[in-house]
Amino acid sequence: ATRTKSADVERADSGIGQMPARKWRSRASETLSSLQAWEAHRPCTDCGERDLPVETDVQNCNQRRADLCEKCRKRRTERKESVLEFVNTEASYGEDLRIIKEEFYLPMQVAGLLSQEQLQGIFSNIQELIDLNENFLEILQEEIDQAFDQGDDDLMTVCIGEIFLEFVNMLPAFQTYCLQQSSSVNMLNALEKEKELLRIFLNVSQNDNTALRRMNLRSFLMAPLQRVTKYPLLLSRIIKATTEYHPDHGSLREAKSRIESHLEHINMKTKQEGNTWTLRSFRQDSKKKREVINIEMRETALKTVGWLREETRFVMEGPLQLAQPPDGQWVKKGSKTLKFQNMQVLLLVNMKRVSESSLESAEPGPVKDAVLVLIRDKNNGKFHLLREPLRLSNCIVSTDPDCDDTFELIEIRREAFVFRDSDRARTHHWFRQIRRYSRELGSWKKRRNALPNIMISTPHTRP
Repeated sequence: ATRTKSADVERADSGIGQMPARKWRSRASETLSSLQAWEAHRPCTDCGERDLPVETDVQNCNQRRADLCEKCRKRRTERKESVLEFVNTEASYGEDLRIIKEEFYLPMQVAGLLSQEQLQGIFSNIQELIDLNENFLEILQEEIDQAFDQGDDDLMTVCIGEIFLEFVNMLPAFQTYCLQQSSSVNMLNALEKEKELLRIFLNVSQNDNTALRRMNLRSFLMAPLQRVTKYPLLLSRIIKATTEYHPDHGSLREAKSRIESHLEHINMKTKQEGNTWTLRSFRQDSKKKREVINIEMRETALKTVGWLREETRFVMEGPLQLAQPPDGQWVKKGSKTLKFQNMQVLLLVNMKRVSESSLESAEPGPVKDAVLVLIRDKNNGKFHLLREPLRLSNCIVSTDPDCDDTFELIEIRREAFVFRDSDRARTHHWFRQIRRYSRELGSWKKRRNALPNIMISTPHTRP
C-alpha cells in the first residue's frame, strides 16, 4: 500500500518550475523566429549576397537552386547554355569533318579522280583534325554525362578550360591546315577546270547528296578555319558566366589566351608567306606577343629534333646567358671574366605515350630523350640555331661553389658551356631541371657522384 501511494505521486510538469518553463518557451520561440529570419535572408551560395526571396513549399523541392540569388541563377543558366553550345558546336564541326572525308575524299580516292598527291594538296591534314576532334568530343561528352549522372543539372562541375588545355596540341594541327588553305583552294580550282569528271562529281554531289545540305566542297573545307576562330568567342561566353571563384575560371582565361596567341601566330606566318587573307584579328598585348614568340621558337625546336608533337613536352623555355670558357678558366677565375651572350634556350623531353587517350598521355611516362635547343635572338624576322641540340644523355651538369650564379654543362668529348639567368633563383631552377634529365638518361650515371672531373669535389656540388 505504501509503494502504491508513492508511485501515484509523480511530477506532471517538466520539473523545472513554471517560471523557467515559460522563459525557455519564450527563448525557443525567439530562436525559431531568428532561424526563420535567417532562412528568409540566407546568403547566396555563389556570390554571398542576401537578396534571396522567401521560399514556399514549392520552391523547397529544388533546394540547390533555391540557395541562389536571382542574378546567380541567371548566370548559372547562361553558363550551362554556353557549355552546351561549346559541346554541340564541336559535334557539328566533327560532322562536317566526317562529310569531307566520307563524301568527298574517299569517293575521289576510290574513283581515281585525283592522285594521292593531289588529294593531299587539297585536303591537307584533315585526318589529323578528325582524330583530334573525336578524342576532344569524347572527353567533353563524358564530362557532361557524368555531371548529369551526379545530379549536377547546372553543369558546374564541367571544366571546359581544363579539358581545352589538355588538348592544346590540336592548335598546331589547325595551324598546319590554315597555312595550306590558300594553296588547297587554288589547286582545287585548277583541277576542277582541268578534269571534267571531277567537275561533274562535285556538281552532282552538291545537288543530289542530301547530307551536304546543298553546300559545295569549298564551303566544307572552310570548317576548320571557322572553328578555330570561334573558340575564343565560345570561351569568352563561358568566362562571362563563370564566377572568379570557380575552379575552372583561371584555366578558361589561359585557354582563351593560348588560342588567341595561336591565331596571331597564324596571321604572322600567313603574311610571311605572301598570302593576303588573315584569320579574325584579336587585340595584341605584351603577353600575347611573348606567347607568339614562344610558339615560333617551339616550332623551330620541334622541327630541329624531329620528334612527334604529341610525344614532346616543353619543360622549360626562356632567355639565358651563355659563355664558352677555355679549359679550366671558369674554375680558376670565376664567372666575372667570362663573356656572355644572350640566348633563347628550350628544354625538350621526349615522352613515351602511355595510352591513346590525350588526357592520359599527359601523365608523366618513361623519358626517351631530352635535349637543350639553343636559339640566337631573332634576326631579320627569323630564329637561327646556335648549333645542333645538346643531348643531355651525353652531357654532365655541375656547379662550382665560387660561382653559384652559374652552372656548367659539359658535352662529353666535345665542348663546355656556362649558363646563367638574370635571376639567381631561376638559374638554380634551370640547373636542377637539366641535371635531373642528364642523370636519368646519361650512360655515365654509374660514375661516382656523376662528376665530370676531379676539379669539382663532392661537398661543393649543389644538392
